[in-house]
Amino acid sequence: MKILITGSGGQLGQQWIDFCKEESIHFKSYRSTELDITDPKKVLREIQSYNPDIIINCAAYTKVDNAEEEKKNAQSVNATAVHDLALLCKKLDIKLVHFSTDYVFAGEEEDRSKLPDGYPEVHTRNPINEYGYSKYLGEKAIEESGCEYLLIRVSWLCGKHGQNFVKTMLRLGKEKENLSIVNDQFGSPTFTDQVVELTHILIQNKETGAFHISSEGLISWYDFAKEIFNQSGIRIDVKPVTSDEYPTKAKRPSFSKLSTQKISNIDGVNIIHWKEGLQKMLNQL
Repeated sequence: MKILITGSGGQLGQQWIDFCKEESIHFKSYRSTELDITDPKKVLREIQSYNPDIIINCAAYTKVDNAEEEKKNAQSVNATAVHDLALLCKKLDIKLVHFSTDYVFAGEEEDRSKLPDGYPEVHTRNPINEYGYSKYLGEKAIEESGCEYLLIRVSWLCGKHGQNFVKTMLRLGKEKENLSIVNDQFGSPTFTDQVVELTHILIQNKETGAFHISSEGLISWYDFAKEIFNQSGIRIDVKPVTSDEYPTKAKRPSFSKLSTQKISNIDGVNIIHWKEGLQKMLNQL
């Protein structure tokens, strides 16, 4: 099996590189500066040169707030380029593994009581910000392309590589005596090592279609921050605040937990609790 990884400079792409090296999987990886997926001619040349069995697309525009004003840039990377990549995979008979987000769902507060296990893969998509909309367009493009694909949605992504909420809290915990953290947005973190390990199981099982990967449990960002400081032994005063008290350019979902019931039915898959995932990540750091 030969794998081509795009967007390998991000936290998920770097985790894939680690995994492929550990498992002795043949791979070639490109940072976004090395291979711009919005350049279809160059993408085609690289694919034909390496001739992979699978393309793992980790390239994405992820600046949620900036996307409100840079929607063309967001859609160029997250939708148009993904559309072109999916058509190339269809033409060349290559399986496409693509990562999407909880932000494709509306995240209404009432959904928390309606869907206690989280959004299932088949739930109606109705994004409330430009970033989520660009990722939704990318999903649709893949589904309509006719290529063989795995579409993996993740939420609150964090791992040992790159920048994420856990690393930001660890840094702020050393710099500040008190912090205010939003306490009315609920979900569950997804850890990059779990994403890669479970996606590899799906690939080995020749699974196709959409799957959610996340952790057991439901928390707010405030709960997450408190546990990060607790497990790290950092003493800091953390104050819960509402989203209204912490306004952002892009509207955030009130509830964005992803149901993992579908992937849990597959042999070899074990969905861990978010506290266990956090402990494992902190040990890696």
